[in-house]
Amino acid sequence: MKTAEKLAAGWLITLGFMLMTISGQAMRDKDLMYKQIPPGAYNEYDYVNHEAVTLLNTTALNGMIFGLPSLVLGGWLALGMRRQSKQEENAIAQQMNLHLQSMFYRMIAENEGRITVLGFAMQSQLPPATARKFLDDQAKQFNANFKVSEDGAVSYHFDI
Repeated sequence: MKTAEKLAAGWLITLGFMLMTISGQAMRDKDLMYKQIPPGAYNEYDYVNHEAVTLLNTTALNGMIFGLPSLVLGGWLALGMRRQSKQEENAIAQQMNLHLQSMFYRMIAENEGRITVLGFAMQSQLPPATARKFLDDQAKQFNANFKVSEDGAVSYHFDI
């Protein structure tokens, strides 16, 4: 469904742009038809092709009538898909955060308030840097104590 929506938005924007370009070109051509002819060249004739002017007016009007709604509808579809994508990303991030919170609380309860970056990274299957950042944030929220072992491993101690 998303692919169809993307294709529809893309086609509508492209069609709208093409029709608006045709409309603009028709208006430009009409203005060129009314330009003054330089003095001395064909001065005895004041010729304007009224059929061509009518055709250009019709082309310009039709381009606007069909081009503008196509552009607006395509843009509206594209913006709607973007908003939906942002909402889905936020929902996934929130769900992931809830999952990490529950895993964090479970590990704290099982280990009597002690947790290491490696243990949390293994349980949550997060990269070590992300696991460390998450644990640092939790340690700030809950005023945890840190203990650094001789080999440099950090363990967090939370009061239960």
